[in-house]
Amino acid sequence: MSQQPYEQELAKALLEAGMEEPEIRETARRRLPAKTEIRIQAPFDPVTEETELYRRLAQEIDDRYDRYVQESTNEENT
Repeated sequence: MSQQPYEQELAKALLEAGMEEPEIRETARRRLPAKTEIRIQAPFDPVTEETELYRRLAQEIDDRYDRYVQESTNEENT
């Protein structure tokens, strides 16, 4: 038994009933996933903590992270 006639009848009924323009937009808006952003304020900077740990274990070839550490400590003091 084929479902195609039933599907066509259902599609026709839905198209004939139609929706008003604001309803279509509202329905589409409700289907969109909510935009969420979760931020957690840490009492310390994990990058700075990890950098300090690595500096205790090994010597850096260059001073790439010095500026970052200085900036992060300045932000903590303000």
